[in-house]
Amino acid sequence: MLSKSTARATALVLALLAGSCSRFLPWNARPQNPELNLAFTLERNLVEMQTLRINERPGRFLLGSAAPRTVLDPRYAGTGRQVLQLSDKETVRITPSTLDLGGVADGIIGADAWNNKAISIDYKTGLVTYQPTGIERSMMKVYSYDAEPMIYVTVNGAEVPCVVDTTSPDTLVLPSMTNGRSTARVNVAGLDFGTIDVRYANVSRARVGNRLLSRFLVTIDYGRKVVGLWQDPRLPAV
Repeated sequence: MLSKSTARATALVLALLAGSCSRFLPWNARPQNPELNLAFTLERNLVEMQTLRINERPGRFLLGSAAPRTVLDPRYAGTGRQVLQLSDKETVRITPSTLDLGGVADGIIGADAWNNKAISIDYKTGLVTYQPTGIERSMMKVYSYDAEPMIYVTVNGAEVPCVVDTTSPDTLVLPSMTNGRSTARVNVAGLDFGTIDVRYANVSRARVGNRLLSRFLVTIDYGRKVVGLWQDPRLPAV
C-alpha cells in the first residue's frame, strides 16, 4: 500500500506526463529556454535518427551516446568539415571520422554534435531532446563521469561502473577474457531487474545498452559531465 505522500507524488508525476509537450518532463524546469525535439525509432533495438541531414543529405544515423566524435561510413562520408542539420534552423559543423559500419547505418552521431550541451532520451515517445541550457536534476538519479558517460549498476550485489552506450542493443556487456552469455542479478538506479541475460566480452569497461536504458528517461549533460536516470512511470513494472 502506498503512503499518502507517495501516492500524491506518483499522481503528480503521471499528471505531468499526461501533457504531450516535452517541457513538462523532469529534465526541463525552464520552459522558456529553447529546446529541439528530434524523433527516432528503435530499429533492431538501436536509436535510429532518420530526420537528421549532413550537408543536406538524408541518411540512417544511430545515436552514439558514448562516442566522443561522429563517425560516418566511407560510402556516405564527404570530405573535411561538414554541416550536421538538426533541423531547418539548427546546424552544427562537425569533422567526422570514418569507419566501415557494415551497412548497419550511414553514421553514428557522437557527442561533438551537441556542442557540450545536454540531450534527453525519451524511449517511450521516441524523442531525443537537445537542451542548450542543461538539465534539471531534482527528480533524477544523477551520476558524474570523467570520460565517457557512465552510471553505476549493481551486478550480483557489486557496484559496477558502466558506460551508457546507446549503440548497444543489449542489456549489459561485462568485461571478460572470453565471449559468451550468462545471467546476473541486476539493479539500475534502484530498479531491480531481477536475474537477467547478460553478455561477456573482451571490453575494457562494462557497458549498459538500450534493453535496460529504455526503462528510463535518460539525460546526458556533456558540458557538466553528468548522467541522469529517471524511472519511467509510463511503463509497466519489470
